[in-house]
Amino acid sequence: MQDIDMAALGHQVLWAAFALSFVLGAIAQRTHFCTMGAVADIVNMGSWARMRMWVLAIGVAMIGFNAMVAMGWLDAGKTIYAAPKLLWLSNIVGGFMFGFGMVMASGCGSKTLVRIGAGNLKSLLVFIVMGIAAFATLKGITAVLRVNTVDAVSAQLSTGQDLPSLLAPALSVQKAQLALWIGGALGLGLIAWVLARAEGRSADVLVGGIVTGLVIAGIFWVSGVLGHVAEDPSTLEEVFVGSNSPQRMDGLSFVAPMAFALDWLMFFSDKSKVLTIPIVSVLGVVLGSGVYAVASKAFRWEGFRTVDDMAQHLIGAVLMGVGGVVALGCTIGQGLSGVATLSIGSFITLAAIILGAVASLRWQLSHL
Repeated sequence: MQDIDMAALGHQVLWAAFALSFVLGAIAQRTHFCTMGAVADIVNMGSWARMRMWVLAIGVAMIGFNAMVAMGWLDAGKTIYAAPKLLWLSNIVGGFMFGFGMVMASGCGSKTLVRIGAGNLKSLLVFIVMGIAAFATLKGITAVLRVNTVDAVSAQLSTGQDLPSLLAPALSVQKAQLALWIGGALGLGLIAWVLARAEGRSADVLVGGIVTGLVIAGIFWVSGVLGHVAEDPSTLEEVFVGSNSPQRMDGLSFVAPMAFALDWLMFFSDKSKVLTIPIVSVLGVVLGSGVYAVASKAFRWEGFRTVDDMAQHLIGAVLMGVGGVVALGCTIGQGLSGVATLSIGSFITLAAIILGAVASLRWQLSHL
């Protein structure tokens, strides 16, 4: 067996994940990439430009991930999104909570990090509260509630919940080949829809959508290919170096990672607390946004206007922290990374997030 320097490999994985997330932060700051903003633009102004940017990112990520599956590099079943246990009620309830909360908090998890980089102190508070709420839902009081309620309702599938795994036996086609067909067809269809209108061919839409999609696929490559060790020299087991859970690869997400980042900061001297892909991704997005904001002279301090404004952001942060963990991801985690794996649960969560966001926007409009 070839000797592997696990420490050196870990450093490579973390630096690569940091670099990709840094690019994501800078591009999101440059192009105003934002899921909540995309939905709000449609509801409030009838503009689909930012939605086309987001859909373009999904299409690119979908093609990228499933091309790597077809080449034998990745397996959707080794992600959190394609497990055989379909937590459909958790996807619906958590997704709706997250979507409703992200409107109240002026953006989802990734947008919160982008805003922090540009000097938004409101988003800094949202980040702290959201991270605490997420941690409580992972291991604390709301975790007990989650496990005993929505997580208790599920469907146990005979295969992974990704479409290639579900359909391959019935169609007598290899899963990897089916992943390329389905991922390629859906991805190209989404890209075609984006480019069908002039607003989908603007520089911001193309740059924001393509780069974001490539970053999503790139993080999967970093975790699932660069960081994959078939046989750990210490345990003789398969391991994904730098992942939060060594038994599976990480996809880009920002709810639970906020909790992990706060935990790492607070218990830094505890040697068991180590940097992982989720933690460095949080830092990368903030720094990437901050560097671009300073370079473009867009950096400015911003705080709460009123007590009501603060209360609304706090409630939104709690809803996102709890909802994002319940749903197993956010607009980036489930809406991009999860959907790229063609996971049924991710499609359900994405629909619930959008419904929650629309409901929150309608609620806000009715109270103006």
